[in-house]
Amino acid sequence: MFKAVVLRELTSILRRRRMLVMQTGLVIVFALLVALRWPTDSRVALTGTRSLQVFQLFSYGLLATMLFLLPVFPSTSIVKEKKQGTLALLLNTRLGPFRIFFGKLASVLVLAGFILVLSLPAASACYAMGGLSLYGDLFRMYLLLFMVALEYSVLALLISSFSNSIDGAVRITYGTVLLLSILTLGPHYFFQGTEGLMSEAGELLRCLSPFSALMSLTGSGDAANQGLVTKVDLMGRFLVSSLGIAVVGSVWTITRLNHTIFDRDRSAGTISDDQTGSIRAFRRIFFLVDPQRRSSGISSLVNPMMVKEFRCRRFGRFSWLLRLVSICAMLSLGLTYAATAGTLDWGVETIGGIMVVMQVALLILITPSLSAGLISSERESRGWQLLRTTPLSVGTIVWGKLLSVILPLMLILCATLPGYIVMVYIEPGMALQVQRVVICLVATAVFAMLLSAAVGSLFVRTAAATAAAYGGLLTICALPLLIWMGRDAPFGHSTVEAFLKINPIAAALSVIRMPGFQNYTLIPANWWFMGIFSVLSLIVLVGQTYRISRPQ
Repeated sequence: MFKAVVLRELTSILRRRRMLVMQTGLVIVFALLVALRWPTDSRVALTGTRSLQVFQLFSYGLLATMLFLLPVFPSTSIVKEKKQGTLALLLNTRLGPFRIFFGKLASVLVLAGFILVLSLPAASACYAMGGLSLYGDLFRMYLLLFMVALEYSVLALLISSFSNSIDGAVRITYGTVLLLSILTLGPHYFFQGTEGLMSEAGELLRCLSPFSALMSLTGSGDAANQGLVTKVDLMGRFLVSSLGIAVVGSVWTITRLNHTIFDRDRSAGTISDDQTGSIRAFRRIFFLVDPQRRSSGISSLVNPMMVKEFRCRRFGRFSWLLRLVSICAMLSLGLTYAATAGTLDWGVETIGGIMVVMQVALLILITPSLSAGLISSERESRGWQLLRTTPLSVGTIVWGKLLSVILPLMLILCATLPGYIVMVYIEPGMALQVQRVVICLVATAVFAMLLSAAVGSLFVRTAAATAAAYGGLLTICALPLLIWMGRDAPFGHSTVEAFLKINPIAAALSVIRMPGFQNYTLIPANWWFMGIFSVLSLIVLVGQTYRISRPQ
């Protein structure tokens, strides 16, 4: 019976045509990662420097592939069963929650094994160059990747058991991946070299990131290190922490796999308009925007699609928007504190680079989740047929939906500006750089919104649209950085600069003069790239919306 669950899950995944395309693409990508840094002459250094460079590039590419491709499958596994009604049938069989969970987990791990097996020829080529040990390098790298697959698959299944929508499960899963892999490095970067609780917390948090362990394993240096020598076993700590998270997540998910997973007892609550005047005044002061207040009618001067999106989407409601802006403001204040406390040691450019990375990561995380499902969610929920019967034009529909994304992004950008104001106050000569950085951030937000909306309009399923939007943005933001890692050997300065011109992260880092990017001139070429592709994405969005609005 356990085998039946595994075969059922694998069959539903592997029979898709996109899986064949993905496997073929992975083989090509892994081969290119090795071939691009393969020695061009017949001599290889005895120190194994070139083989280590090839191994580093290959390892980072393989880790990025695992983090991007793998979590999307378990994140939709349980919630899809729940939406289709098949989870109730499974729970009524003799399988039990233990077999159901581990059957789904085993199928994802088998898929991860396929990805790792496809990378073995490229790994063998790295080993053939010399300078690498079979156990110390290759075995430990594959052990790290297996634990990454185990940890994030368990977390994705746990998130799927709590989610009520497929696209919501995908968004939260990718947010969790970004949080554990990238954002956990931030506290250590800020507080390293200091003493106290914050320094110890940062030291523990960075052990949750697979990038920290991989950098230590491949000899790239200590992750987020500012010239300080440490003797922390990051690899061992990551293996222990990932195993602990996997065990806790597995037990938690198994305990949820029963009939109570369908129960959603919620308090009916009371409408604030039915309360006394004093209570309404108190709630207005306390909440600013009362979430239990009865909504007013839609004015004839307001786009009805924008109002519809705000009221039907959780993060579109003003109460949730204020919470999101508050979180962004607190994050900006934390970065401001780091800027004022660390300027004498690190320099304003380094702090500015950290702020740019954090803000662009926030935009890339939030924007696809808001805009990828603008059209696909209507098609999936059959709401598009109702929209076609209204007198609303295609332009009104598209503009209203885009406005529902533009306003939250504007609030997020405004909430993260205090850090730059403090930087200009500390170093007035950086005013022009900060202005260009803000332009880069605005251009990145517009580009991410239009690209995600255009890609999402091509899909019927919101989960597929969200995953494709994240994939497109992460490819544009991550692939040029892999080329940047191969600067000077084998890629020349002009080649690296050409690839970085399409990367919004690199463009903002070059403007702020971040070490490693100060020698590249990426502006205004990056602005032209994002502007042209934003216009093309808008054309695709409007054209696809017009096509599906025609009579069938």
